[in-house]
Amino acid sequence: MEKKSSKDTASNLFNRYIWLVDIIYRRGSITFEEINASWQRSMLNLDGDDLPLRTFHNHRKAIEQMFDINIECDKRNGYTYYLENKDDMERTGVRSWLLNAFSISSMITESYKLKDRILFEQIPSGQIFLAPVIEAMRDNLSVEITYQSFWSETPYTFQVYPYCIKAFNQRWYLIAYSPNKNHVLIYAFDRIKNMILTNTYFTIPNDFDGNTFFKDCFGIIEGEGKKAERVLLKVDKNQACYIRTLPLHHSQKEIDNNPDYSVFSYYIKPTFDFRQELLSHGAEVEVLEPKWFRDEIAAIIFEQYKIYRNDEL
Repeated sequence: MEKKSSKDTASNLFNRYIWLVDIIYRRGSITFEEINASWQRSMLNLDGDDLPLRTFHNHRKAIEQMFDINIECDKRNGYTYYLENKDDMERTGVRSWLLNAFSISSMITESYKLKDRILFEQIPSGQIFLAPVIEAMRDNLSVEITYQSFWSETPYTFQVYPYCIKAFNQRWYLIAYSPNKNHVLIYAFDRIKNMILTNTYFTIPNDFDGNTFFKDCFGIIEGEGKKAERVLLKVDKNQACYIRTLPLHHSQKEIDNNPDYSVFSYYIKPTFDFRQELLSHGAEVEVLEPKWFRDEIAAIIFEQYKIYRNDEL
């Protein structure tokens, strides 16, 4: 079966889509002539060529299919283009994130001289596969990936059906159904060595929803077999300010507020990544409930104490 490479011009097209969405988003309403004039000044346009009208409409269609962002034309107002339901998009999770990401990326590209004054956290390799994965999800095509986990000495190659992608802690993850394992698994982008789009179509189950899949999770660990339960955290007053403004989980509720501490309630799966997050806060965060989780945290802290205690002996 014929396959096509994932690295053709996907990255260049992706940057064009970013640029086009951002220019319309920032202007609110814009004619094609104005879009073309901006394109001629863009650093993405290395040759200074015009943007053909046909290419523009092809980009519109691709953006709609890939991101569900509709670029509409107001024929009664001089054939100006605008983003449909812009206000709703700004309140919707993924599309709000996309608009912000598009805007930042485009502004940095257009203001290259500021590159040393706009600082980002480093993200491990793997972003090269972001555009082809999105393309595969759009067309419901399986992908063949060569993957090497941290626990494997050699990479191995297999096909998966890409259901969704998720960003967490500076890494991108692919959530995909494995026909070999007959299960939905999670793959880190930075562990993917190669990716090829196949011509094999798949149908995503009607009952699969990415938000529901991770609803009770802290991050990327789905925690198969674990059940969500009520977790209570006692947080030092200073750290509580940060947790209050940047919740650890969407279920977070502040149920007690005292001069020295606050108590936050969660309905969450106490998975490994959630445990690591709590340990990273040191003595400023204390697990109150459930008891088994509190005991688990205490045991780890005790082992750490013994390590540092040995240095004093």
